Order: sequence, then C-alpha cells, then structure tokens
Amino acid sequence: MKQHNTIEIDKLLNLADKYFEKSEYDSSYYYFNKAKSACDTTTDVSKIIYSISNLATIQQNLGDYSGSETTAMEAMPILQRTSNPKYKWNIYTILGINYLNTNNAKYALFYFNKALNLKTDESRKIGSTNNIALVYIENEDYYKAIKILSTLKLNEEVRNDWETYSDIINNLGYCYSKIGSTKAIVYLNKSLNINLKKKNDWGLISSYYNLASFHTKNNLALSNNYAKIAYKKATKLKSVDSRLGCLKLLIQNTSGDELKKYSLTYLNINDSITKVRQKAKNQFAKIKYDFKKEKDENIKLKIQQANQQKQQVHRDQFVYFALVILILLSVIIANYLAAKNKREKIKASYNTETRISKKLHDELANDVYQTMAFAETQDLSTTQNKEILISSLDTIYTRTRNISRENSNIDTGLAFISHLKDMMSGFNTQMVNVLINGVDTIKWTALENHKKIIVYRVVQELLVNMKKHSKCSLVVLTFKKNENKLQIDYTDNGVGIGNSELISKNGLLNVENRIHAVKGTITFDTKSNKGFRVSLDFPI
Repeated sequence: MKQHNTIEIDKLLNLADKYFEKSEYDSSYYYFNKAKSACDTTTDVSKIIYSISNLATIQQNLGDYSGSETTAMEAMPILQRTSNPKYKWNIYTILGINYLNTNNAKYALFYFNKALNLKTDESRKIGSTNNIALVYIENEDYYKAIKILSTLKLNEEVRNDWETYSDIINNLGYCYSKIGSTKAIVYLNKSLNINLKKKNDWGLISSYYNLASFHTKNNLALSNNYAKIAYKKATKLKSVDSRLGCLKLLIQNTSGDELKKYSLTYLNINDSITKVRQKAKNQFAKIKYDFKKEKDENIKLKIQQANQQKQQVHRDQFVYFALVILILLSVIIANYLAAKNKREKIKASYNTETRISKKLHDELANDVYQTMAFAETQDLSTTQNKEILISSLDTIYTRTRNISRENSNIDTGLAFISHLKDMMSGFNTQMVNVLINGVDTIKWTALENHKKIIVYRVVQELLVNMKKHSKCSLVVLTFKKNENKLQIDYTDNGVGIGNSELISKNGLLNVENRIHAVKGTITFDTKSNKGFRVSLDFPI
C-alpha cells in the first residue's frame, strides 16, 4: 500500500491541470502520471481515476487512440470502488471516442450507450446522445442520426446553450445534405449565422466545411470559397485534422496547378502530424518506462536492504551460537568450522553474485533508448523500419530472457545434469555449434552440491565469454575423470586473446577464482588468432 500523502498528490494534480490548460501536454502527462503513481487504489479512488482520465485524454488529443484506450482500461477495476457515475461516464466516453476515431462503430456505440444509461446530469446525457448520433453519421446511417439530432434540437437545455445548439443543427444539416434533402441548407446557414454572431471560430470551421461539402454538386466556386475560409481558420487555430479535411475537398474540386499545390500541402501536413504524433507517443512511453524503472529499482533496493538486515541478524546469531559451542566443544568444532566456513564463503559468494547479477537488467537501458530513438526519428509506416523496430524489440526480449536464465537458481539434485546440458545447448545458434563430449561419463551424484554449482557457473561463464568476444563457429567442451579429479577442457576456433591481462577484462577472472576456491588448477592458451583453449580440473 502506498503511503498516503494527500497534499503531495493535490500539488501534482494542480501542476498537471495547469499544463493541460496551456496545451503543454508532455509536462501535463508527466505530472498526471506521477500523481497516479502516488495514489493508493483503495483510498484515492477519485484522484486516480481523474489522473487516468486525463492521461487517456492527452493521448487521444494527440492521435494516439490505441495508447489512450490502453490507459483508459486501467481505470476499469478501480471504477467498481466508486458510486459516482461521472467517473464512469468520463472513461466510457473516452473509450467511445477512441473507437469512433478508429472506425470501430460497434464498440463506440457500446460505450456511448453505457455512458448514456448512467444516472448522470442532463448535460452529460445530451453529450452521450450527440455522440451516438456521430457514430451513425460515421457509419453513414443518416436517417438514424437525423432522428436523434431532431429530438435533441428541441431539448430546452440544448436551445438555451447556443454552442451546443449550433453544433447539433450543423450536424443535422450535414445529414440532410447526404440524403439530398432541401432542409440541409436551412440548418447549415442557421448554424453558420449563430457562429458568426458569437465569433465562434471552432464552430465556423465546421460550418464552412459542411457548406463546402454541400455545394460541391451545385456550385463548385462557392464550395471552394467556403473550403478556403474553413482552411484559413483551421490554420489559425492549429487544427491539423480540420486543415486536412479542407484540403481533401479542395483537391477533389480543383485541377492543374491548384490541384498540385493543394496535394503537396496535404502531403506535407500529413507527414508532419504523423511525426509529431509518433514523437508524442514515444515520449509518453518513455515517461511510463522511466517511472516503472525507478519503481522497480526502489523495490529492489528495499529488498536488498531487508536481506542485508536479515543476513546481519543471522550472522550475529551464528557468532553467539558459535562462541557457546566453541567453549563446550572447541576441538571438535574447530575442524567442523574450518570446513563449514569454506562452504559458507562459496555459498555467500554465489548468493551475492546472484543478487548483483539482477542489476544487469540496467544494461538493457541502452538498447531500449536506441530503439526509442529509432522509433522517434524514423517513419514507422514503412515495412523496412517496422522490421528493424521488431528486430530491436526481439533483441531486447532475448537479452532479458538470457540474463534471467544466467542468474537463475541451479538445481543440484537429480535434474542437475539435464539443466547443465540445456544450458550448454542454449548457446547453439545458426552461427555457432557447441559440441559436448563425456558429460554422461561423470558420476554427478557423487559430486558435492557446491562443486556442481561451480561446474555450472564456470561452463556458463566460458560460453558467455565466447558469445561476447570469440567470434567463433565451433566450440568443443570435454568432460572426463582423471584419477580423483574432474577435468574440463574448453576449445573454440575463434580469435583467441592476446595475453593474460585480457583474461580479467574478458570476464574470466570469476572462472579462475571459482576453480581456485576448490583447490583446482586452470590453464589458459592465450595465443591470439588461433582459437581459445582452457583446461581446468579440481578434486572430486
């Protein structure tokens, strides 16, 4: 459970709202996401839903409808904890608009109806009803849309709100134009006059566009004039989608040099907005990734601190116990402690290395950053760039899986030999062939557990070193019992290494330390450009 901090959450939400009102969406998104992370899902229900709603709205405003849908869905389980219908209305409406903008009329209608059926105020019901009409318009079911809009325009609250009324009769005029009704021009002109009187530029863009669309069949010059006015106002208000819509009409209605001019403008704007939206999408993904990374690192740090405290308690208890036993049985315990201390050091080294190895996940940060940079700067609509992006993501996934496997616990029981074989076989690729000899001739059940761990880790580190540095195509691992010793020989046909100083730099120092810890010997063949050979043995 998160520590409750109402003052801090309210401060973050106020900052997020401030940036949202100024359309500084990247900063707004950052603070809404931070506020959401600070909220407790059981005590801060309204604030977490408010944060999610705004995060989804920001993504929606910038054309990331898929991302907006994913974000909005995060609120679904939390909505069950509130009885206030306005929160559900907000989420359902956001989802409906996302589906409407992605040509999924079925789901758009589903969520708009869910919003309409909630016990909310009249203004929200009007909004939901109008949204349902827009679905039918998008689906070219103009008669159903006309039926809904005709009822809405008679609503007293609608008639008292000039902006809503103008919008509804404008949509109604558009529908009538699509079915060839003479009523179309009446409603379109009436909406235009209201917007002109109120100096409502946003409403004027829609009015002029619908009039331009209406006159394409009967007055091409007037149609183009209206389209140009709508385009000019859309440019002033930086409404990219409206500009593109107007340009489409002008492209349809013109020819020659004008057609070429409008077509080039359309392509330039479309390319520009695609890049802007992709950049925003990547920016939001990075914000979420950074928060998740910071959260994961904090959790790891707390776990490590807790483990260290437990280990310290255990060490203190062991010392007290050892002192008491030492007084009573000093001679017997002396030998026991010597052997046990050696095993404990090896085990402690293994446990410490396992914990530290988890941090290797941070190595992925560079790959992730490069992949995000690629996605931000390249056009992902091309097949080649999509394939490059998918390949990069696959590499990140593979590296994550390999790090997990390299640092997983080792089964030293009956399954040890099969796990050892699987690990070695896992380094087989189309480019590298790993051959294993004699592994089944060793009586592994007679080998002590900590020595099995050393065998596993030594072989693993040799193969990891091969993968990073060797550039070989063939690896041969040979296991054999030589009198009372286990001998392992490693050979590859790679580039080799130049001198013994490179052994530590190539990550082979751990191999030496492990073998020396069990009183073994190790020999490296360091001739460069003639492959790489290692021979090691230790008592069994």
